[in-house]
Amino acid sequence: MRRLFLAWPVAAAVGLVACGQAGAPPAAPAVTTQPASASRRPPPTPPPPTPSPSQSPAEAALAAMTLEQKAGQLVMAPLLADADAAAFAAQAAERQVGAVLLLGNGWDSAAKVEAAAAAVDQAAPGPVRLWIAADQEGGQVQRLTGTGFETIPDGVEQGRMTPEALTAAATVWGRQLAAAGVNLNLAPVVDTVDPASRAANAPIGALDRDYGLDAAGNAEHAKAFVAGMAAGGVGAAIKHFPGLGQVTGNTDFTSKGIEDGVTGPDSESVEAFKAAIAAEPAMVMVSLATYSRIDPSAPAAFSPAVVNDLLRGRLGWRGVVVSDSLTAAAVGHVPLDQRVVAFVQAGGDLACFGSSDDAWSALDALVAKASADQAFAELVDQAAGRVLAAKTRAGLV
Repeated sequence: MRRLFLAWPVAAAVGLVACGQAGAPPAAPAVTTQPASASRRPPPTPPPPTPSPSQSPAEAALAAMTLEQKAGQLVMAPLLADADAAAFAAQAAERQVGAVLLLGNGWDSAAKVEAAAAAVDQAAPGPVRLWIAADQEGGQVQRLTGTGFETIPDGVEQGRMTPEALTAAATVWGRQLAAAGVNLNLAPVVDTVDPASRAANAPIGALDRDYGLDAAGNAEHAKAFVAGMAAGGVGAAIKHFPGLGQVTGNTDFTSKGIEDGVTGPDSESVEAFKAAIAAEPAMVMVSLATYSRIDPSAPAAFSPAVVNDLLRGRLGWRGVVVSDSLTAAAVGHVPLDQRVVAFVQAGGDLACFGSSDDAWSALDALVAKASADQAFAELVDQAAGRVLAAKTRAGLV
């Protein structure tokens, strides 16, 4: 697989859409393509940090980072298929983001994907590699298509496979992603949908994105998919915790119909995520719906009760928590700088955006808040540490 790196160190400073989103998309967000200015070009790359006997590679990498670099590890910026990949890569290197999402339609061959990965590689050398991510669930949510990528069946069709057959198929799909330079798949969907309300469940059931099974069956198939991706050399992000199976609205495009009054801490749909976590995915994605039986005051991605208390505490997840797209309509009423801060305060680690301008603004907000608030700076350290630990396990540090 092509090696993809993060600049180190640098002076401070769809069809369906991103990060698990689904539905008929709005106009594609603009991607700024101006190259980084010469005054902000990265200095020559020093050798990778050498861990002391008491430090892990992730701890050594974290200790060598500036605040700007730590903040960069917490942001996933989108690269559209029709954007100037070299110009975007220069911006991503300048802003030191830790993850890039191949977003939208138009990724119509492995060669095109590999070329974009190479552009990021060439613009951002360094000892910590980037997550290069895609939404490659199957069915209506398969971003990467054409020569080099098999057509992946939708979730319901995958649910008709045995877990063993699904693992074997996902291994092939994972190898195809890895060969094109992709190392993270924002899949599988673990949401449990009531069979009687599939058509009314706009984000999942109406699009056959789930496995179409009960909670236990969904968990077993999610574990099989995660295992196949891992065997193919790709990390997986299970989604959308604590579940989108009980809502009617699509969090991407509406603020209506996205409150779940059914799902609680003891629900079988939550237990499905607990079971899927046992497969050791790279990440867990948290939804933007509001769960009134868990925390009626905030969307899940901004809720310490959902992220810290339920996911990390009760379910025991110690790894990376990634957000659904913080560009989505569901959180549009929250000022952008407050979205990324609230996500980290809730216990989140990697903030996903459907607009590169939003991603750059989020980076500025993280640095500004951490510079002024020592308690928040410690949360940034903790989140960056979790991201770097996951990257170490994936061979990216």
